[in-house]
Amino acid sequence: MQDADRLDAIGAIGVARAFAYGGHKGRPLHDPAVAPIAHDSFESYKQNTAPTINHFYEKLLHLQDRLHTPAARVVAKQRHQFMEVFLAQFLREWEGEDVKASAPVG
Repeated sequence: MQDADRLDAIGAIGVARAFAYGGHKGRPLHDPAVAPIAHDSFESYKQNTAPTINHFYEKLLHLQDRLHTPAARVVAKQRHQFMEVFLAQFLREWEGEDVKASAPVG
């Protein structure tokens, strides 16, 4: 059951859930001035009000390493890769790098 819960938290649906929850809590999408932190306790994690993107670095990207079954690890690998690609694209867009790269020269 624990693997199923963790799998639900990653991948495309996990991304959607993270932003839905962050929006519900009134959290910003991203703030480069607020660095992700390694929580030393569950209480510290629960008190966190950081931007939603930080949640990926503080928790979601670590879930694949906490799975128990071989089948769950297979599914998690692809979902984890999706999140990494998503985050890279999100940050490129946040910084406007995708626009800069396609802007005409001269």
